[in-house]
Amino acid sequence: MIRNLWGIEDVSNYLGVPVGTLYQWRSRGYGPAGRKIGKYVRYKPDDVERWFDAQAEGVI
Repeated sequence: MIRNLWGIEDVSNYLGVPVGTLYQWRSRGYGPAGRKIGKYVRYKPDDVERWFDAQAEGVI
């Protein structure tokens, strides 16, 4: 099943962190992988969830 891409607000809500934190992480090469689509940053929900799960495991 194809899931819609998440915007920065969606990821912010999912992770419980401010939008500004996500932008800082992105500029430092940290956090879930996002992709520029035009002037927007979009995230694959599976990538965000995988990144989140890896944090608990201490992998990333």
